[in-house]
Amino acid sequence: MAKIMNLDGTQQLDLTRGTVEQAYDRWAPVYDLVFGGVFAKGRQAAIAATNKIGGRVLEVGVGTGISLPLYAPHLRIFGTDISEAMLDKARQRVTEGNLKNVEGLAVMDAEKLEFPDNSFDVVMAQYVVTAVPNPEVALDEFARVLRPDGELIILTRVSADTGMRRFIEQKLQPVVRPLGFRTAEFAWSRYAKWLAGAKGIELAERRLIPPLGHFSLVRFRKVDVAKAA
Repeated sequence: MAKIMNLDGTQQLDLTRGTVEQAYDRWAPVYDLVFGGVFAKGRQAAIAATNKIGGRVLEVGVGTGISLPLYAPHLRIFGTDISEAMLDKARQRVTEGNLKNVEGLAVMDAEKLEFPDNSFDVVMAQYVVTAVPNPEVALDEFARVLRPDGELIILTRVSADTGMRRFIEQKLQPVVRPLGFRTAEFAWSRYAKWLAGAKGIELAERRLIPPLGHFSLVRFRKVDVAKAA
């Protein structure tokens, strides 16, 4: 089982790819019913930001494809997910909605994207970063396949660094981990630490998203080194 380092330097057991895959295979039949409405405002905000940029878009963790009909028709979308069962739902949605701007859907590991460098104008990841075994590795991959001047847009849960909320999140973590979630490992300090070490990536926006103010829409921009020189 993979390990991660806590911010205090201690190790703890983390999710494996198999655990995540199995969890989301189980979620596939009911995912839209359970999470469709809950995450609707965040989804709409993320898609609106993507539509303003345009071009070719990679949605990592596309799931059942619930976001696909919301993209502007002039965008070209490629969706990946770890769960074949989720993608079956997405393929059905593409067919039924005649979504001709979806150029492909494929099972793929977020930590090992099968695309060349600089392939996409936007990389979108909704509620994905907290579910992968090695989040920083995934973020590095997202940045790698992003074109200069492109944007990495993530919707993510941001946990508390301190206080009662952090205590509750830590207590909940063993319960929700088998469901494919983590509650206490993703304070903003962890994202900030990744950003500080990421070459050519800058923070463009961070804003709170419902529900409960525990989620954020975060936009990172990949600096065009040639233009900056």
